[in-house]
Amino acid sequence: MAELATTRLAISPLSETVAGLQQLSGRYRNPLNLWWLRWASDELACHPLELPRTWPLPVNDRPSWPEFLLPAPPGASASIDDALAALQQTTPHQVRAGLRRVFGEELPGAAAALAAHPAAGLRAIAVELRAAHERLIAPHWPRIRAVLDADVIHRAKQLAAGGAEKLFTDLHPDLQWCDGRLSLRGAHWRTEHVVDRGPGGLVLMPVVLGPPHVMIKKSTSAQTTVRYPAWGVGALWTAGRRPPARSAVRLLGRARALLLEALRSPATTTELARALGVTPSAVSQHLGVLRASGLVARERSGRTVVSVGRSRFPACHSPDSRPCGSPAASSADR
Repeated sequence: MAELATTRLAISPLSETVAGLQQLSGRYRNPLNLWWLRWASDELACHPLELPRTWPLPVNDRPSWPEFLLPAPPGASASIDDALAALQQTTPHQVRAGLRRVFGEELPGAAAALAAHPAAGLRAIAVELRAAHERLIAPHWPRIRAVLDADVIHRAKQLAAGGAEKLFTDLHPDLQWCDGRLSLRGAHWRTEHVVDRGPGGLVLMPVVLGPPHVMIKKSTSAQTTVRYPAWGVGALWTAGRRPPARSAVRLLGRARALLLEALRSPATTTELARALGVTPSAVSQHLGVLRASGLVARERSGRTVVSVGRSRFPACHSPDSRPCGSPAASSADR
């Protein structure tokens, strides 16, 4: 029970960066992110991104990848600087052990170079991951962050309302909480897999650019991370990209109808103002009217205030608690 008491929710821009690279490679491809994949592919076609140290680690022909690439966030919302600093604190022993778990004793080129000089190799990888983040994730981070914040808020409410059983059961159809144990079970698994919470408890991390299944990593800074599809991610890349219904325009006016269409995916006031080309004060006024009408909810995660269209919730959460667009299969990525 001590491990359960230290279980927490966290979001990570580094997690999205690694997941994005894997999707671009064709590994863990998620059709919900097709718009981002097309955008990122076009971006890289115009200006290629060289990642000789990093690319062979999360993108390889093995069933897993080194866990030290994605350390457990030290807080609920680590910055990319925090995450890369934690990455570089990985000890040489942890680096070599992680590489051997994935590649075996005969390490391929990039892995062998990293094992030979772990500190210098991690510094080089941190530089490459920062470049990947700035090119591929940072332009979309405000909207991605809003979805992640909304997920964390939703999970915290579930924990408060129904305890660990409610929280874990709703994370993904193949995750089950029973008798104080978290396990993976379902059609994908021949036998039940019990999730080792470890001495530092679990870190639950919603992911936008990740695959449709659950990913579990052990020994990330002495904590096990459970990365799962963020709740309601299905509307992120399409929200605000189509005209609002004529009936909504007649009822609400064009400005508020556009705002409600954009809020099919969570967003901050600043991001909504940027997307719609209006001032934040104008957005705030319209949001006030929509909230008074019960069409929009406002939620707070730390210092961030996120607005969410209430019509989004029933559509993006099916009766069997499966995240929008997610198939039943899961996999542990150890």
